[in-house]
Order: sequence, then C-alpha cells, then structure tokens
Amino acid sequence: MNREHKIEFNEKEISKEKAPTGKIGSLGGLTKEELMKILRIMLLSREIDLKIMKLLRQGKSFFYLSAGGHEAIQVAVASALKPGYDWAFPYYRDMTLMLTLGVKPEEIFLHMLAKADDPMTGGRQMPNHWGSKEYNVPTQSSPTGTQFLQAVGTALANRKLGIDAVTYVSSGEGTTSEGEFHEAINWASREKLPVIFVIQNNRWAISVPVEQQTAGKNSSITEMMKGYENLLRLNVDGTDFLASNAMAHSAVKYARQGKGPVLIEADVVRLFSHSSSDDQKKYRDHDDLKSDLSKDPIINFSRLLVKKGILTDLAYEEFKKEIVNHVNEAAEWALSKTDPDASTAGKFVFDESGTMERLEYEASVPSGKNIVMVDAINHALREEMEKNDKIYIFGEDVADKKGGVFSATKNLSSQFGNDRVFNAPLAEASIVGVGIGMALAGLKPCAEIQFGDYIWPAFMQIRDELVMYRYRSNNLFESPLVIRVPVGGFIHGGLYHSQNIEAFFAHMPGLYIAYPSNAADAKGLLKTALRIKDPVLFLEHKGLYRQSYATSPEPDSDYLLPYGKANMIAEGNDLTIVTYGAMVHESNFAIKKLNAEGYGIDLIDIRTIFPLDEVMIFNSVKKTGKVIVIHEDSLTGGFGAEISARIAEHCFEYLDAPVRRLAAKDTPIPYHPNLERAVLPNRDKIYLTLKELLAY
Repeated sequence: MNREHKIEFNEKEISKEKAPTGKIGSLGGLTKEELMKILRIMLLSREIDLKIMKLLRQGKSFFYLSAGGHEAIQVAVASALKPGYDWAFPYYRDMTLMLTLGVKPEEIFLHMLAKADDPMTGGRQMPNHWGSKEYNVPTQSSPTGTQFLQAVGTALANRKLGIDAVTYVSSGEGTTSEGEFHEAINWASREKLPVIFVIQNNRWAISVPVEQQTAGKNSSITEMMKGYENLLRLNVDGTDFLASNAMAHSAVKYARQGKGPVLIEADVVRLFSHSSSDDQKKYRDHDDLKSDLSKDPIINFSRLLVKKGILTDLAYEEFKKEIVNHVNEAAEWALSKTDPDASTAGKFVFDESGTMERLEYEASVPSGKNIVMVDAINHALREEMEKNDKIYIFGEDVADKKGGVFSATKNLSSQFGNDRVFNAPLAEASIVGVGIGMALAGLKPCAEIQFGDYIWPAFMQIRDELVMYRYRSNNLFESPLVIRVPVGGFIHGGLYHSQNIEAFFAHMPGLYIAYPSNAADAKGLLKTALRIKDPVLFLEHKGLYRQSYATSPEPDSDYLLPYGKANMIAEGNDLTIVTYGAMVHESNFAIKKLNAEGYGIDLIDIRTIFPLDEVMIFNSVKKTGKVIVIHEDSLTGGFGAEISARIAEHCFEYLDAPVRRLAAKDTPIPYHPNLERAVLPNRDKIYLTLKELLAY
C-alpha cells in the first residue's frame, strides 16, 4: 500500500538524515532501521487506538478494547516468530502483535468498522477479534481462555507433521483462572510441545484486581504454575521492549528446539479502560492510574532512543506526524468501504465447496458377514485411517491394550502406532479443544468422549469454538473434527451413564449430528464423517453395540451414507413413526405385533439429527394422516419436539389426529432395572400408545 511505503521511506530518511550517529550495541544489537521499525509499529498501534476512540465518540464505531500499555511485549514476541509459518492465538488486546506480523492498518480499520471487506471476519465478529489466514492466526472468539487448548492442538499437529513451528497464545492474567488454561499447560508440559504462553499481566480483569484472582505467591502467574516440570517459566517487564525482546527470542528458540513450552508473564500496564463500555476511574484510584502512565512503553522507548542518539526530539515529532497522517488516511479509506450485504448473513455455516456432494454414496449394497455395531465402527475407523494418513484418533483409554471402554478402538494403536492413536488426559475440554487445534492445522482428528454424560466440560469448546470457526472467519478457517460419543440407556448405567444428548447439540448451527441404529448405517455414516470438511457429532447407542437386532451385513470399504437421508424400515398406510437410535428397534417390535392385527405402519429411521430428512417424513405423514415421534431422551425439550413442530407447520391439513410424542419421563435414568424400565420408553409402551393413536 502506497501510504505504508511512504512511511517506511520517511523512517529511513529520519534515521539516516535527522538522527545523530551513535553506537547501538547496548540496544540488543538492533540496527537503527530495526529500532525505528519497532517504534513505528508501537506508535501505529497507539494512534489506531486513539483514532478508534475518536470514531466511537463520533458514532462511527461501536466498541473497542485498547492495546495501550501492552505494545512492547507484543511487538517483541511477534518479532521473534516466523509470520505465516508459526501459529498465533492472540487475545483481544493483541493489535500490536497483529501489526508486527504484517497486518496493515487499513485491514485493522476494515475489521474495527465491520466492513464487508474485513479480512478477519467479514463483519461477523465484534472488533478486536483478530484473525489472518496468511499469518496462521485462527479467527478469535469472545470467550476467554478457550484459545489455550486450540494452541496446544496446532502445536501437537505440527509436531506430528514434522514441522518445527511454534505456537503463540496469549491472554490477560484474569483468564488464567479458567480451567482451560491449566489443562493446556498440563497437556503442553506433558508432551513438551512448542507453545509460548504469554500472559500480559496488567493487574486488572475488568475491575477485579489480580490479588483477587490468583493464588500464586505475590499474585504471580509463574509462581502459580511452578509444579509443571517441563514448563520454562519466565518473568519480564512487558513495558520494556529491549528486555521483552531478548526474552521473547530466547523463549521461541527454546520451544523451537523441542525443549518444551514456555510461560512468559509480562508485567504491563492498562493505560485505558477495559473497553469502550467501561470507565476505570470508577474503581482505580488516581495514584494507580498515574503510576501506570509513568510506565508507558512508547514514551519510555522513544526517550531511550533519543538518549542513545538514535533520533532527536524533532525527528520524533516529525515521525509521529507521519504515523498520524497514515492512520487518518487508513481510517477514512476504510470508512468509505461498503457494509456487509444482508444476503450473505447465512453463508458459510457449513462447507460450501461441494466436497460432501461429490462423494459417491451407497455405491454398493452391504453384503458381507453379519457384524455387530461396535465392530462396524472399529472397521470404519481402520479403513479410513488406511486411506487417509491425516486421521488421528484419541480420547480416554482408546489405545491398546484397552482399546476403549467398549473396545471400539481395539487394535488400532497396535496397527497404526501410538502416534496416530493415543490416550488423552481425562479432561473433555482438552480432548475437544486440542482436536479443534489439530483440525485447524490440517489434520483430521477423531476424538472419543467416553460417555455422553461427561461431554459437558467440552460444551463451550463445541458451541463457541468448533461449530463457529467457519462462520466467524468468513470461510477462512475450518475445523472438521469428528467427535464419537456413546450415549443412551438400557444398559443399567444409572444416572450418569444413560443420557441422550442430541437435543442440546441440535441447537448449534454448523454441526452435523449422526445417530445410527444399526451396524451398516454406523459404518457408512462414520466413514462419511471422516471425509467431509465440517465437524460431526457421532452418537453411538451403547445399548446397540452388541445387540443381535442391530447387526447387519457389513458394507465394503467404499460404502458411504449421505447425511440427511432417512431410512424407511417398514411401510404401511395407517400411521407414521419417526424415530432413531434404539427406539427404531423397540418400535419395530411393536409394529410386528400390530401387523398381526392388520395394521400397516411406516417406520422412519431418520439416521441423522442434522440434517433432518423432512421430505421422507412429510410425504409419509401426508400419506398416513397420523404420526408419532418417538425418542429415548426425556420428553420436555427433546428433539422430538422439533420434529413435531415441523410436521405441524407443514402437514397440518393432512393430519387426522394430533401429532403425538412418546419419550422418557422427565426424570433422570435410575439404576435398578425396574426403575429404568419405568422411565424409558420401550416396545410395550410404544404398542399401547400406537393402539391409542390408531383408534383416534
């Protein structure tokens, strides 16, 4: 961009003509040009801060979080990275880091103003949500701390790919109270991964002081984390560029050499309020604010350069004018750009490349030997791993000799090695968060959550991160993680081994959800999940793993099933049943009894929760005039309510009876068989309910 070239030219002119000659050996071995570039970036960041605050007052922008006081540590660490080779997971104050990596001020303003050409999010994210495909910066989200685990995932992926890239991840000190921070430190330290954790400690988490956040000695983050043997812990004055620069280069070198992760606690100052919606004068006293101003990294660095003879006061004032002019021009240029087109709001929830549509589905009829569902899943994993060396399987107890608590992954680590099939810590957020990072870096991870009942620590990683990446980055990043989860009752699992979870996750745009009822469908749907470019939640009813009535002839290694295509299990004209999972079989048992009584019933196995095959459902309902939706989950808020609502909306004039639902009682699933049978729907309850509906 011409404006930037102009400033770079003027920097050289200033350093060559206006700045007096002086030795700079005491300035970290940096040349005049390098020192002026550092000053330029810090000033650019500060002037952008000030300009956006002015735009806010003018009503031209709406929200902002300042980098003021954090500039020195950010430019130091970014200068030690290899832009476009290394990875970075910044937090909302990291604008100076982005500028140092190579992002232009014009791009910053496009993002801050949420313009259509915003290269980070396309106007979909709030300001300060950094991202860059060019510089390996996955577009940031708003939750604090979720980025730590994803950073570990990219570091793990790069190691497996034989790439010596390091991963930078940052936050303020308040975020270190989040569990994901500790889980990420644990995983990175356990495997000595090249992650640089930079905690920018400005002592305030909005209005909460660090002493109310941190249990470390003297409220120190590095002290709090001293139990991790492989973690190099460093402290630095983050307002001192030279000290920060020396430490940052040493830290990156240490990590790149494979010695382990590094935690840098940088003491910085927050020169402005937490955000444009905050007023720190309400909770910080005057002396505290004055003390922070005395540590302004830009003022102190420029004074040092003047003192060392790198530039004069006059040259510095001229230099600042050039920066201010550039920032004003960049802002005006961005303000003139168009806003996002409303018609694009629904784009990129899912992959739009056509990959899923180009797959060849149901190319053969399953004709192998009868196989139980858990073995069909195992074979699908093995066959896809043989086809694609980027598939990695991990979770709790998945490696041999255990091979998973249900043996779904047995013999896989023996065949493919512990590098591709490995045990994860007992931490569900870690499993999913690291899987997201691996997928961002180009791998195809398949994670196992041991029981659906224990997926909840990973809920934020799934809802706020996994399913959002493509949309929030405006299609720049994708994270096609497959999550396998055993679910369901009928195994006397009690309160915490019997849950169905599909309704919670069906409310997440960007996530495919499969719920097969038999071995052939499980194999075909899982193989499809492992080939597409979107995240998939793959639900496996553990009560069907080895059930004889869930067996089927095994499909061949090329057998794929499409998502969104239901299966008509039985046909008739009197009634439609819409169901999935174990309820397919319970319903079928009831149907056979009714067939003997002269009734004909359509039994639809939807197979995927999302997408839902509305066409088959609606056509059947229009034919029979009566419908019941059956699911194993509790009634209130179950996915059956969604199906019922769609039927009522689109098939009302064809109905001869109210849409019925049959589900579990609104209670937990108890342990004793008598209690479990009383709560869960079963073939006897289904038969009686069908009889009532048929007689309506």
